[in-house]
Amino acid sequence: MTEAPDPLARLGWDEHAAGAWAAHRGDGNLPGRVAAEHRGGYIVLAAAGELRGELAGKLRKAAAKDAMQKPAVGDWVALDVHAAAGTATIHAVLPRKTVLTRRAAGRAAAPQIVAADVDAVFIVHPLDQAPNLRRLERYLAITLASGAAPVLALTKADLVDSAEPVLSAIRPLLARVAGDRPVPVHVLSSVSGQGLDELDAYVARPQTTALIGASGVGKSTLINRWLGEERLSTGGLRDDGKGRHTTTHRELLVLPRGGLVIDTPGMRELGLWNADESVPEAFADIAAVAEACRFRDCTHAHEPGCAVVAAAAAGQIEPERLDSYRKLVAELASLARDRETAARNRARRADHRALRSYYKDPRTRGQRD
Repeated sequence: MTEAPDPLARLGWDEHAAGAWAAHRGDGNLPGRVAAEHRGGYIVLAAAGELRGELAGKLRKAAAKDAMQKPAVGDWVALDVHAAAGTATIHAVLPRKTVLTRRAAGRAAAPQIVAADVDAVFIVHPLDQAPNLRRLERYLAITLASGAAPVLALTKADLVDSAEPVLSAIRPLLARVAGDRPVPVHVLSSVSGQGLDELDAYVARPQTTALIGASGVGKSTLINRWLGEERLSTGGLRDDGKGRHTTTHRELLVLPRGGLVIDTPGMRELGLWNADESVPEAFADIAAVAEACRFRDCTHAHEPGCAVVAAAAAGQIEPERLDSYRKLVAELASLARDRETAARNRARRADHRALRSYYKDPRTRGQRD
């Protein structure tokens, strides 16, 4: 008789999760994993099955002050389970093994977690489009900064005579950005089946994989293959060449093959958030040269004594790569300014609330008079 599998292991429970759970052992809560978020509520997977989750008051207040405290798809959480009602209260987010983060859309300086506790990230790009090297560079930078392993999945091989032109353009980028860290590259076709068995191996073991890439590149087609059913709608390109958005929210899916996958909405841009880690990872060669710049806050554009500009003039740094580096450095500076402004605004609002409370409190009226 075959022993029933551990339901938590089926959800990706590993040594890191077990270590993170040690602080909650004995507090009456149970572990679970966030599968989706819908209008402030959550779908959580646990040993008891699929539950509707909501945040405890304390966690809700913490998340309102710090977006990184908010549960994200892929997170392991501590739950007070109400099995009869099929609901749970989320009391805490366990420390994350990896976190794929971008800057949230809009003008406010705030992070948005794309996926948490991910082992590998498939960066999906179609072969029938010229590679956008800057976008791929950004995807790689943020993936490396997350702590997850990047994998490049080149789809729609059946639409081109050869993948070599795209591979030739991408190889130097991988060598510069990833350095000694290997980035597997897989050429795929959902029509002919080319390369699919290679990619299947990643999701045949109990690890979590996330897919990122612009809309219409073939992410949903891959996931439907792994699910064994057409659960996710698929769409090609619009008349203007841009992808149709077929996924509207992030979702953790448990695959029959043994692994888990997080589908994400098509993202053409990934604004940096944890850029202090992303820039050194993606531009280790230029960052090393920049150590010799005369000024610590050098923008590598016009300052005297800039080692980066000198290296570029000597042909040691490609102009396109230097341009990407400057843009990321500028984004870093802008992000730092926005964070400072947001911090000042939060402090100002806190002061105003404290002042209003002071004048409304009848206990202080005599002191004021």
